[in-house]
Amino acid sequence: MTDKSQIKAAPPKTLGAKFAKGLALFLPGIFLLGFNLGTGSVTAMAKAGAEYGMSLLWTIVASCLCTFFMINLYGRYTLVTGETALQAFRKHIHPAVGIYFIAALTLGVCGSVMGVMGIVADISYEWSKAMVDGGIAPIYFAAVFSALVFFIFWNGKTQFFERSLAVIVAIMSACFLINFFIMMPPPVEIIKGLIPTVPQAALNSSSGPLLVIASMVGTTVFSGLFIIRTTLVKEAGWTLKDARTQRNDAMVAVIMMFVISAAIMAAAAGTLHVEGIGLSRASQMIELLEPLAGALAASIFAIGIIAAGVSSQFPNVLMLPWLITDYTEAERDMTLPKYRIMVFLISLLGLVVPLFGARPVLVMIVSQAFNAIILPMTVVCIFYLSNRKDLMGEHKNTIVANVILLAILLFSLFTSFIGIQGVYRLIAG
Repeated sequence: MTDKSQIKAAPPKTLGAKFAKGLALFLPGIFLLGFNLGTGSVTAMAKAGAEYGMSLLWTIVASCLCTFFMINLYGRYTLVTGETALQAFRKHIHPAVGIYFIAALTLGVCGSVMGVMGIVADISYEWSKAMVDGGIAPIYFAAVFSALVFFIFWNGKTQFFERSLAVIVAIMSACFLINFFIMMPPPVEIIKGLIPTVPQAALNSSSGPLLVIASMVGTTVFSGLFIIRTTLVKEAGWTLKDARTQRNDAMVAVIMMFVISAAIMAAAAGTLHVEGIGLSRASQMIELLEPLAGALAASIFAIGIIAAGVSSQFPNVLMLPWLITDYTEAERDMTLPKYRIMVFLISLLGLVVPLFGARPVLVMIVSQAFNAIILPMTVVCIFYLSNRKDLMGEHKNTIVANVILLAILLFSLFTSFIGIQGVYRLIAG
């Protein structure tokens, strides 16, 4: 018989341990949030707010709902089959489809790496003028932030990646929310913006409202997000019994996407739009906000943009090695020399814009064109896979899910056409 006095009670969990365990449930969603909300999103939302006030807020709502639906659909596929998206494309559609996604996403990401770091360096340069006469050259900022991203990668463990990103995303979120309360427009304007309308083209705009809508959708409903989501779900070890956890995680990520995107739009609407000032680049926000809202608001916004750039840059440089290991079903060991060399070379692209004096916003827009081309194919692939009874069984799509998917497909084709046409005109003209 066991002596009860010898049985040791398990030590009670500390508050910190409970918090860490709760945070771990949402790390995949935080990773997606950091991935999705970068300088491209900041520029798109700020431009919409500066030129059209809060009238396009409904676009953020629609984009976030589409994103939530697609995240859940791709996540559910992995919960049911245990396969990631790229594995499914290769096995059940055609190997060429998987290779197409790897190539297209990598091309888009390379452009994004250049554009994101170019914008972050430009923002930092403008901000540094307030502290150093003439400012600090953009190339130095690009080098420092590229080195920071590579340092985080060097650790090689997904959990470390996710926790590092969680800190950066927390800083970004706090900055944009504080700015929202400093510079928010009247509440009635925010409520009116929830009603779907297409405003008249702004007099100070270089692009019409439809192109702005397309850019907002393109930065939110991102194909790479859904494909990487399946990898994160599989790595988390989630199965069908974790369906609620997967859904709640996706919901937290999408709600935060909406709140932060709306806060950025509101900050521009409450200042630049009221003054009738347009926006063509993110760094203008720093130049224009200081006389309108004060140095504190401009500094907080600058920190938010820098955090957004770093948070999206990290998943960007990871994209290619993750896609390759996913497609080949190899062990995802990011400490292998070949992956470290790959990420190092991609990270160096962040120096291109400040080094050669390229236009960061143009680079970002061109990279978004690749995303516009990929999205319809992403919808078609999951439509096919999620309707196969031999793969999904009783979890195959309902009629309602298929109707929503078809609506997203039509919308993605429409926005892709507008986006590509707008990019062509921008480059040609």
